[in-house]
Amino acid sequence: MKVLVIGAGVGGLAAAADLARRGCDVTVLERAASHGGKMRHVLGMDAGPTVFTMRWIFSGLFADAGERLEDHLAIHATDTLARHAWRAGGRLDLFADIDRSADAIGDFAGARDAQGYRDFCARAGAIYRTLEHPFIAGQRPSPLELMRRPGPLALWRTAPFRTMWSALADHFSDPRLRQLFGRYATYVGSSPWFAPATLMLVAHVEQEGVWLVQGGMRAVADALRGLAERQGATFRFDADVTRIMTEGGRAAGVELASGEQITADAVLFNGDVAALPGLGSPAPAPGQRSLSAITWCIRAPTSGFDLAHHNVFFAEDYADEFRAIFDRGEITAAPTLYLCAQDRGHGSPAPGTPERLLLLINAPASGDTMSLDPAAHWPRVEAMMAACGLVLGQGEHVATNPAGFHALFPATGGALYGQASHGATSTLRRSGSASRLPGLYLAGGSVHPGPGVPMAAMSGRLAAARLLGDAPVRGMRRGG
Repeated sequence: MKVLVIGAGVGGLAAAADLARRGCDVTVLERAASHGGKMRHVLGMDAGPTVFTMRWIFSGLFADAGERLEDHLAIHATDTLARHAWRAGGRLDLFADIDRSADAIGDFAGARDAQGYRDFCARAGAIYRTLEHPFIAGQRPSPLELMRRPGPLALWRTAPFRTMWSALADHFSDPRLRQLFGRYATYVGSSPWFAPATLMLVAHVEQEGVWLVQGGMRAVADALRGLAERQGATFRFDADVTRIMTEGGRAAGVELASGEQITADAVLFNGDVAALPGLGSPAPAPGQRSLSAITWCIRAPTSGFDLAHHNVFFAEDYADEFRAIFDRGEITAAPTLYLCAQDRGHGSPAPGTPERLLLLINAPASGDTMSLDPAAHWPRVEAMMAACGLVLGQGEHVATNPAGFHALFPATGGALYGQASHGATSTLRRSGSASRLPGLYLAGGSVHPGPGVPMAAMSGRLAAARLLGDAPVRGMRRGG
C-alpha cells in the first residue's frame, strides 16, 4: 500500500516509522527544507519545544521496530524540573522528587501548602491513571465511551467541569503557587481560568520524569527520522502540498505547488487541521485559537541569577495576562517569561561566556491579521528579568512573532497548539485520526490526543494504526 505523509513534524515522523515497519510504501512530503516541524533550530539552539517527557511513548515506538531508544538518543533525567522567580519576591525550585519539592514549598509558603502540594500530586496522578489508556493512548473516545470506560465515577473525579484555577484553590493558599501550577494550562496553549481541572495531569507527567536531550530537542526529530528511514520511508523536502486529490469520494494523492501530482492509496496529514477546512473537525475560529508566542533565541552571557535549564519569571497580575490575550488580543504589560538556558543542566558555562537562551512570552494567535513587533515588547522582557535579578550581556538574537509562526505553519494565525482547551468538552472537540474524507488521516498537536511532543508522537501512532486497521476494509494489502 502506498501512503503519502504530509509533514515531517513529530506526528508525521512517528506515523511514517510505524507505517513503513508494517510494509507500506511511505513517502514523507515536507514543505520546509528539513524535518522536525516546530522543533526548529535557530542560532544553533532549540527554537521550539524544549521539554522531553513521557519517554515511554518513544521507547515503545523504537521497541516495536526492534530497536532501543537509548541507542539513538542520549538523554538523562534532570533533578530540577524548573526554577521559578517572582518580580515581587520569592524563588522556588521544583524537583523530580516529591518530598524534596514539598520541603521547598514548605520553606517558601508554609506547611499547609506543602501538604497541599502532596495532595495535588496524588490528585494529578489519579487523573492521569484514569485517562491514560482510554484517552491518551487510545483512539479518540466519545463522551459515551468515556462514561463506560473508565466509568462515570472515575470520570467525575477528574473534575472536567471545574476550571484548573478553581481546583488549584483546593490545594494552595499562596497565590504564587496557584500561579505556578496554573501555568501547566499554557502547555496546551490555554488559560487556567478556562481550561478544565483535568489538565492537572500535566503535573504528574512532569513528576514522572523530565529528560534533557544531548543535542537538544532537535536530536529527537533526528532520531525519529532515522528510525523511519531504517524502516524504509523516504523523504522529500521543499515539497509544498497544495491540494489533496480525490477519486471516487476518497483521498487518492496530492498535488504539489510545482504542479506535480503523486497518487497514493492513502494520505496522512501531519499539520494543523485549520489548513484542512471541512476535512477534519471545523477549524477553530480566531477566538478559539490557542496561545501563540513571541520568542527570542539569544546568544549572550548572563549574570545575577543562577539559571537552571528551565526557568520561569512571574509578575503579580497573572489573570490579566490571559484577559489581555483572549479578550483584548494583546500582550499584558508584565507577561510571564519562560527562559530555557540550553547550556545548563549538562554543566554551566564559564562566567562571562555567551550561552544559548530561548525566551518566550505568550501572545494572541493573530499572526494572520496583525503583526506584533518583538522590539516593542523587549523592554518588558528585560525589565522582568532585571526585577528577578537576571542581567543579559551583549549578544546576538533572532525573534519570532505570531506572524512568523503563521508563515511557518499556515492557516493557524500563529497558534502553536491548535484550538484552546477551554471548557469541559474541549478535548473531545479535537479531530480524531480519521478525517471526514475517506483515505485521509490526521496527526499532529491539533488533533487527538493534543499538543506537545509526546502527544504529537502518539497522534502519529494512532493515525497509522487507524489507517492500517481500515486497509482490509478497502481491499488493500496490509503489511505484515
